[in-house]
Amino acid sequence: MRSARWLGLPAIYVGAQLIGLALANPFRSEGLATTSNPQSPTAPLFILLVIVLAPLAILLFARRRGGLEAIRHVILIGIAASLYLTLYATFSLAPFALLLPPTSAEIVVGPALPLAAIASAGLYLALLVEPQWYVVDLAGFVAGGALIAILGISFGILPALILLSVLMVYDAIAVYRTKHMVSLADAVTDMKLPILMVMPDSVEFDYPHAAPLREQRARPLEERSAVFMGLGDVVIPGTLVVSAFVWLPSAPHPFGLGANLWVALAALAGSLVGYAVLMRRVAGGNPQAGLPFLNGGAIAGYLLCYVLVFRAYTFGLTGGF
Repeated sequence: MRSARWLGLPAIYVGAQLIGLALANPFRSEGLATTSNPQSPTAPLFILLVIVLAPLAILLFARRRGGLEAIRHVILIGIAASLYLTLYATFSLAPFALLLPPTSAEIVVGPALPLAAIASAGLYLALLVEPQWYVVDLAGFVAGGALIAILGISFGILPALILLSVLMVYDAIAVYRTKHMVSLADAVTDMKLPILMVMPDSVEFDYPHAAPLREQRARPLEERSAVFMGLGDVVIPGTLVVSAFVWLPSAPHPFGLGANLWVALAALAGSLVGYAVLMRRVAGGNPQAGLPFLNGGAIAGYLLCYVLVFRAYTFGLTGGF
């Protein structure tokens, strides 16, 4: 079963990317982009500030008495609200509605609102009361797929490349130099939040009562009960995957796939190569920065496939082939 945990995380990773691809154009049609000018190089500035400042704020408040529990509740409410909004947008895509009696009155109710409310409330309560690893992973998977779609439609190719490049450097500094991301991972596992994906070596793994991450790191890798991956390591490289799919021309290419989809899938494949290298380093037993490998692989896959498909070196930065 221990080998399965090394397959479970990439399955979540790839699945979230594919969900993001599937939701991208519908979300774009619904106007869910977070920026009014997706091609602006400054478009990622806000999210970069959030990603840099949020961990520092969490670590600051976590040191206060009762701070960890207060942060947990705030983040849980934020996650539930985000899940509701994204699930509502997703369920709204379903081509059906409920016709309430009397049918002659033609009272039509869309099921998206109650379904989204029930699902988000259910996940919120499960995370609040009994945050087992599969509940955490389910919430992270759903939120991750939706976030990938939203960020991909919000950032054109240049802003997406800027986002991935800056966060590659930041993640390396935060893990290897300042090490505050390692402290953040410890705090998040204590709070049992879907900011960290969990893949145990057994389905009976009891995440709420498991040893803290800092204790597991002190053990040899083969004796650890689970492996972990940050949700940002899933979402950020996926931004380029969806951005390529949404913003590149869709001229037909071999096997009936559009050029945009070929490049998007190449970015995904490149990130999986980076994932394989990352897992080899993780097997050494030390905390690793994921984004330098994942983002680097995604960017390399994107650039290589773009040249092969479009036979140009503009890389989609000018809108041309």
